Amino acid sequence: MTAFVNQRDGIFPSVCPLDCPDQCGLLLHKKDGKIIKVEGDPNHPVTQGNICNKVRNMKERIYDKNRLTSPLRRIGAKGDGKFKQISWDEAIDIITSRWKKLIETDGPESILPYSFYGNMGNLTAEGMDRRFFHRLGASQLNRTICQSAGTTGYKYTMGGSIGIDPEDTVHSKLIILWGVNAVSTNMHQITLAQKARKNGAKVIVIDVHKNQTGRMADWFIPILPGTDGALALGLMHILFAENLVDEGFLQKYTIGHNELREHVKQYDPLSVSKITGIPVEDIYSLARMYGETTPSYIRIGNGLQHHDNGGMSTRTIACLPALTGQWLTKGGGAIKSNSGFLAFNEASLQRPDLLKNKQTRVINMNEIGKKLLELDPPIKSMYVYSCNPAVVSPEGNKVREGLGREDLFLVVHDLFMTETAKYADIVLPATSSFENTDFYGSYWHHYMQIQQPIIESYGESKSNVGVFRLLAKGMGYTEDAFTEAESEMITRALDHPANPYLTNINYEALIEQQYVKANVKPLLPGKLPTPSGKIELFSEMMKQDGYPPLPTYTPIVEDGNFPYLFVPAPNHNFLNSTFSNIQKHQSLEKEPRIHMNVNDAETAGITDGEIVRVWNQRGECNLKVSVGTNVLPGVIVSQGLWANIPGTKQLVNSLTPDRLSDMGGGATFFSGRVEVSKI
Repeated sequence: MTAFVNQRDGIFPSVCPLDCPDQCGLLLHKKDGKIIKVEGDPNHPVTQGNICNKVRNMKERIYDKNRLTSPLRRIGAKGDGKFKQISWDEAIDIITSRWKKLIETDGPESILPYSFYGNMGNLTAEGMDRRFFHRLGASQLNRTICQSAGTTGYKYTMGGSIGIDPEDTVHSKLIILWGVNAVSTNMHQITLAQKARKNGAKVIVIDVHKNQTGRMADWFIPILPGTDGALALGLMHILFAENLVDEGFLQKYTIGHNELREHVKQYDPLSVSKITGIPVEDIYSLARMYGETTPSYIRIGNGLQHHDNGGMSTRTIACLPALTGQWLTKGGGAIKSNSGFLAFNEASLQRPDLLKNKQTRVINMNEIGKKLLELDPPIKSMYVYSCNPAVVSPEGNKVREGLGREDLFLVVHDLFMTETAKYADIVLPATSSFENTDFYGSYWHHYMQIQQPIIESYGESKSNVGVFRLLAKGMGYTEDAFTEAESEMITRALDHPANPYLTNINYEALIEQQYVKANVKPLLPGKLPTPSGKIELFSEMMKQDGYPPLPTYTPIVEDGNFPYLFVPAPNHNFLNSTFSNIQKHQSLEKEPRIHMNVNDAETAGITDGEIVRVWNQRGECNLKVSVGTNVLPGVIVSQGLWANIPGTKQLVNSLTPDRLSDMGGGATFFSGRVEVSKI
């Protein structure tokens, strides 16, 4: 424990743990040992004291009456939520005894960890847990549910998760927010955009739904889901045709520009208009605005990569700044993710050397429903932490059926009795981030931050690091990897000579300063981490990997004979399923809804505000409909992953496909189709 925990009253530095690019600096107010207020740290260089409602109300989540306080053992049927309190010793003994037997009878690959970034702390998300499951020899989880498709596509163009410094976007004169509801998911990008606006910048939003971000734009451009790549290619067609490209930049800093010039001739504005639903004149206006404005900046969002063609779409958009030479101008370029600048020593933290069988099977987390029901040899045990697959994973009905298997020994480590935990045999209480030691790296701004424990552990709850230490001991593992202190794990992780941007960041500096900026220089002029060292408009590596080497539009997969494209987008007050069970956040968000175009509603005889049935071959939901012009005809958008309340049908991932994206094994949440009908 640190002095922060021992001090009963005061204001203490902290960091937001949520899976959000902004990763805000926080100040936590304590009285009598409890957090009474969460506010932003006004001294943080990027977030500057502004925080969202999600973290502002975090104390309601931490001290919620339903928070778990002790280990539990199931005594009822799976899914009923009937449990008996047990001790930690008993819980660890039950788990390790079952695993030892499974290893003997079915092998270690019968056991599967299932986790994601419900807490973005690096020790929590990919530290002692990875070490433990490597040593165990469990099946490996391919954690691809969020950003892997776009990350892979962007890397083909730029070489890694690297873009401009978001702090420089105050100098941009044109800001395109493409497939990102930044008001709800990247609020400080909006703050920076507003500052740029005061200096004459225009803000354009391209999205499938006129959400809060779309409403604040100077120009909102609605687009049909899954057609973003076609729009980018249409813009390239005009940029080349009207000589709006920077020929000097293309010659010096790119490869493949001549091939691309010929290739995009087929993507004429009329053809692109028919694909995207965007009028021809708007495509011309956007291309000319982009070609004539410097510096221009594109914020590439997560939304567009959650399609069958999401990787290629992101790769295609990432080519645009090169055509007009934006990378040489302060405030020009793009950001998909900047996590590459803060990349730490993963091998030191995760210890893959502990995995003896290098051919251990790998299971894609997006297919967990299918794998639980069909995999041979089967998954016999699953350990779920920092994630809620019963609500979050696609093909939700399959997932819940798989979790309900009587022969699946399921352990869940969480703060609450989640929908997934109700299927568990053993439930373990988890600490919040404010009870842990951890380090955090933003995937948008360039600051590494540290979290020291502020409050005592809630009840008998334990951190991921603490639980996996106990499990390692219970399994009889004696390697030093399982006894390292958190401070030593952080020190080793930040010792990463392969990343020159980290040279000034270490454990001592973080303890002293709370946040430290990476030593980042502009990407160009310089050598990029692509095979050629240049921006690859033509990618030989893509060709070798079996993809078209030039940006190419491929329509999303036909998904059944249903009339509407369905996009289950995030909402403002939840982060995936986090906060969806908290009454405060439910009241802020009000109720689950779908958005439907007025013409579609009139044709179907549906009126605004009524409850409708949304269904397809995978499942069904009953949701209130908002009728208007916020979506194009043929498009249905829901917002938020709401908690499963008995008597309701509002788990929207019951409707989403578990197909994998074109690259990176990513999710295709937004490429499904549904029918909407009156009840």
